Amino acid sequence: MTELELFYQLKEQVLRQYKESHPYFMGNWKSFTSQDILNLMDDIQCQTKQTISEKWIYTHLKPEVNVKLPRKDMLAILCSYAQCGSWEEFTFKKLQPQTPILEQVNPISKPPFSYFYLVIGGMLLVGLIGGVWWMVNKSNKDETLQLQNSYTKDTVAKEEVKAYVIEDTMEKPIELSKTKMEFTKPTQVVLKSPFYEPKKMVIQPNEPLSTIELKPNDYALIVKAFMKSDIKNWQTRKQQLQKILADDLEVIVMLPNNLGAEYFNKEEFAQKLIIPSPSLKKMNIVELQQDEQKRIKWIRITQH
Repeated sequence: MTELELFYQLKEQVLRQYKESHPYFMGNWKSFTSQDILNLMDDIQCQTKQTISEKWIYTHLKPEVNVKLPRKDMLAILCSYAQCGSWEEFTFKKLQPQTPILEQVNPISKPPFSYFYLVIGGMLLVGLIGGVWWMVNKSNKDETLQLQNSYTKDTVAKEEVKAYVIEDTMEKPIELSKTKMEFTKPTQVVLKSPFYEPKKMVIQPNEPLSTIELKPNDYALIVKAFMKSDIKNWQTRKQQLQKILADDLEVIVMLPNNLGAEYFNKEEFAQKLIIPSPSLKKMNIVELQQDEQKRIKWIRITQH
């Protein structure tokens, strides 16, 4: 395998790492937009504390065919971003043979009797542990709690949803675990999210829930898309924001490292959404309120 072939594999690893940070991106290097390039530059700087220029990405990552191998220092940055260690470590692992070569045993020399049974016992023990792990892992996978968009059936991230048990009109927060939601007595549960309508349920004993559908909050999802996606038509986006944002909108952005908060009104916040930036994509909506016409009137945002 040549070094250029190894570089192609590294490019795919970098693309997979980018998709982990931007799961809404479903394309490849050919469909990478200018906004995706800015996002990638920002990701690399945050994770590796080093920079890669926009021109370098256009020259080495976007082309389907590479004529020559980039400099080793740039390869090292990509390897660090893609969780591959260094370029030397990456190439060493890729060039290792897939099947280990067994050491030949002299047919004349036979292992001691006790050693033979020790090896057989160890193999049986490893097989038993592997079987138990597979059964437990399969059981947990079958019982994984799934949150779904009621229209698209797409999976809803649990980080975007909070669950509460209602006891005497009080809401007590509970954790959305990986397993099914089960209770020993009839229990009122409500699920809340800034992007989905609240869902109230009464879960009966011995009635485990493995799938819960949530009705999307259309206006909230539009704002989320504006914050996370590339701009298409700023004039259309401006008109849409005028419709879905209330005139008295208040936006509170919580600054990291306990530095306080920033305040934005409708005009200031809309301006941020009309012309997205890498810093905008680091913002996450955690709370949202709407008026009688479903227009968004209050937003709380955190930064990462």
